[in-house]
Amino acid sequence: MASSSDLPSAGNTPENPGTDASSEASGACESQPAAGDRRGRVRARRAAVMAVPATLVAAGLAVLTAQGALGVQFAISGMPFTVTATDLDGTGFEQFGGLDNMADGSPNAGDTGGQVLVVTSAIKKATLTKLCQSVDLGGTHLLITAGGGDRKVTASDLTTDSTELSGDAAFNNIEIGNDASTLDKANAKGPIGVFSQQADTVHIGNLRQTNYATTAGVFKLPGLKLRFGDSGC
Repeated sequence: MASSSDLPSAGNTPENPGTDASSEASGACESQPAAGDRRGRVRARRAAVMAVPATLVAAGLAVLTAQGALGVQFAISGMPFTVTATDLDGTGFEQFGGLDNMADGSPNAGDTGGQVLVVTSAIKKATLTKLCQSVDLGGTHLLITAGGGDRKVTASDLTTDSTELSGDAAFNNIEIGNDASTLDKANAKGPIGVFSQQADTVHIGNLRQTNYATTAGVFKLPGLKLRFGDSGC
């Protein structure tokens, strides 16, 4: 549901270690990463982790999301889309932060290197009322609507990678500050060492998200309508 440079996940080892000058001088056979390289990688890791707590919902609850390899299993287009719903109800809820990646050479990459810092929200089972999704195609909008009246949209193993999320939120049995690699309320886990939260249930009224990706195991959209319009959701 609910978006620079490449930020390596915590626990990864450098793939291209440099040669330590002092080791060469002493004739040691093992090469070590250059000191500057090590410091740069540590600063990048700290930046990735510290960026997450800064994304907070207006209700005062942390909103955080997933690495493409963990949440989204495809290269994103880099075109954001809007999702709204009058109500979202979910069982098994998780949030943690990370990066989504565009395809090499994407015209939407801009100066980001084809990466978007996002917040992944994972919900094991979700229902949405009056779902609307729209994408700005430049002068016109592609709109999808579904789930009006008693016929609600339902989804299982739903994940959304977002850069903005707003609404009136309520959580049941929430845990804030978990390590993202230990989450167990939905079928998703984040990188080790990344701040996250999870809850047994979530309700969000007047949901509005700016998303870069959505995935689901099953996604049922009763009353589906697809059309072009002058404005989005």
